[in-house]
Amino acid sequence: MSTQIFPEHPIKQRFTKSNFKKTFSEYYPLLSILIGFVIVAIFLGPYNNGDTAWEYEAATGVLEYGLPYANGAYLIDQPPIGFYIQALFFKIFGLSFEKGTLLVMFFGLGCIVLVHEIGRLIYNKVTGYFAALLFAFSPWHLILSRSFLIDTQCLFFSLLSLMFGIMAIRRSSFRLFVLSGIIFAVAFTTKLYAIFVLIPLAAFFFYYRIRRIWSTLKWWVAFALPVILTSLIWYIAITEQGIKSIIMHTDFYIQSPLCVESSYFFIANFVINYGLGWFFVDAILLSLIIGLVDRWLLGKFILFDMVCITTIMVVLGIDAYLGVTLNLKAPYLNAIKYCYQALPFFALLAASLMSKSFALFSLAKTRKKLYKTIMLILASVGSVLVIAALLYNLYFTNLFSTWDYIIFRVEPNVNWGYSLFNSVPISVGSLQMTVQNIGFIFALSGILWFNRGIIRRFLLKAKETHRNEHG
Repeated sequence: MSTQIFPEHPIKQRFTKSNFKKTFSEYYPLLSILIGFVIVAIFLGPYNNGDTAWEYEAATGVLEYGLPYANGAYLIDQPPIGFYIQALFFKIFGLSFEKGTLLVMFFGLGCIVLVHEIGRLIYNKVTGYFAALLFAFSPWHLILSRSFLIDTQCLFFSLLSLMFGIMAIRRSSFRLFVLSGIIFAVAFTTKLYAIFVLIPLAAFFFYYRIRRIWSTLKWWVAFALPVILTSLIWYIAITEQGIKSIIMHTDFYIQSPLCVESSYFFIANFVINYGLGWFFVDAILLSLIIGLVDRWLLGKFILFDMVCITTIMVVLGIDAYLGVTLNLKAPYLNAIKYCYQALPFFALLAASLMSKSFALFSLAKTRKKLYKTIMLILASVGSVLVIAALLYNLYFTNLFSTWDYIIFRVEPNVNWGYSLFNSVPISVGSLQMTVQNIGFIFALSGILWFNRGIIRRFLLKAKETHRNEHG
């Protein structure tokens, strides 16, 4: 297999003092995102509702009974790994809701790193950086990272499995693919939503691997064995619930009230008005359009774009089918959770717009006047749109920090949806908001550092122009 299938991963040499500066220079933009995220998230929430209380009880049940019992009697109808991880954290650091939410935030940090690395692996470092930035400061990710829910843990292990899976395909490493399968088993036994990560993983596998049926069977059987074994151990050997209980969650049979008329637009309403915002969605649409403008861009980005959009459409389509076609209450109300596995791919698509814009700026130099003008306009609009999406979400994150209650309405004029309470909202003009704004600024400093070469060349050119004019 050609080594040019994926771009080379940066900085693989042994860590010494001599390469510390290079390592810091390479990863400061990511570090600025992580530090900024922590500063902002600390003053956002923690959020709570019936779901967070229920899952907190399940984690405490592990400490008391050895199994995730809620209210001391009900074995929670979710896969167990997330509750055992929380229980271990409580065992080490003490039992409290705030500490549990802190652990969720750490998993949220891990998700940011993984989005960054996956972006670098399948696109390039520009896309990886901006995907991490857009993902980190989307209200969607920030709010779930400050809620005692197992969704962020599930996403972390899903992305970790995908990253190792892509690396395995890139290196033709059977062992890495088995490791990816083991991590997928952890993700799946945290929450069933992990199943969606198989879409991009399978797409990359069947596109790049040599199509030999026995080799393919060997790889996928080895990948699947850990999740099959862990499911059998939990549902048959330990809880004796039977393997059918995997899909016997109450989410899959409790229907919406008769007074509620379900609409297929509930997902679009959540994504546009709460999860991402208009600028973010526009960046995704323009990214797909720009990818078709030039033959070189089409060849370079089409596969990764199609993998992302396919994953998004499957995740959203299944939620729409469950919530509207089957009229199920939880999928209809809980788009924030049911569609969460699509968020990294939204971020990757939007961030790839910045890579495509940079490429258009370069390609425009070789094109004729009209085509050159069109390319420069598209590139400029694309760059501005990505930054606008980021600033728009920073504004709404700041705004949400001041609210003690959020409801993600299924429709703009319908007062029904998934709600969360914030017991410690911050005030406008308070010290907490000032610190939160510092976190935003620190995260944005990475953009300047990331583009320091462009800025340096611009300043040198401006200095030379000034010298020529006044020399």
